[in-house]
Amino acid sequence: MNTRLSVNINKIALIRNARGSNFPNLVQFAKDCEAFGAEGITVHPRPDERHITYADVPALKQVVQTEFNIEGNPTEKKFMELVLQNKPHQCTLVPDSKHALTSDSGWDTIKHKDFLTDTIAQLQEAGIRVSIFCDPAAKFIEGAKIVGTDRIEFYTGPFAKDFDKDAQAAVQPYADAAKVASELGIGINAGHDLNLHNLRFFKDQVPNLLEVSIGHALVVDALYYGIQNTIQMYLHRLTEL
Repeated sequence: MNTRLSVNINKIALIRNARGSNFPNLVQFAKDCEAFGAEGITVHPRPDERHITYADVPALKQVVQTEFNIEGNPTEKKFMELVLQNKPHQCTLVPDSKHALTSDSGWDTIKHKDFLTDTIAQLQEAGIRVSIFCDPAAKFIEGAKIVGTDRIEFYTGPFAKDFDKDAQAAVQPYADAAKVASELGIGINAGHDLNLHNLRFFKDQVPNLLEVSIGHALVVDALYYGIQNTIQMYLHRLTEL
């Protein structure tokens, strides 16, 4: 099974916003990523709109031909309204604070059971597949089953941080948690700090990995290799040998 690559284009929006214009053109960049082989486009609008703006979402919805994935914190009313109005293929719920530099943890699916259950049901009723950020602990995976999510997205920051110290120890919690998720019938995504260096190993060790969402590392690599070559390099890491 090949794992799908969804390109997170937040960093492209950040570059655009730095000059207060539409250069680079975010919509065209998303279209080009798909033309170069990307199997999905991910955006994560935040309340301060420091990269993806709320106005970007309907424009992208009109052009994305693969899979459109919107990430964000559903405690923000404006975020939920945006998702329900634009109906992406997938909505990934992330428990980051308003001022978070980047996402840094998964949901406590036990503590937030009622909130997640209600939110997920609302999105699913609109025909949107739901994934929730999750740390690789069996209790949170079991909680994810209870709240009714379609998929989980493993927060892979700790794996990436410890990969060079002991790759097997770093990936083992994810491999174990993936088996739990598969037994419960939950789909598995992953994202955060996955890159050309660690991606193949993670994919090989974590069973039934459906999709990865990668932005920061991919854009950095594109500075050296070009976006078309970089997307192909990431796809190669996800392809069965």
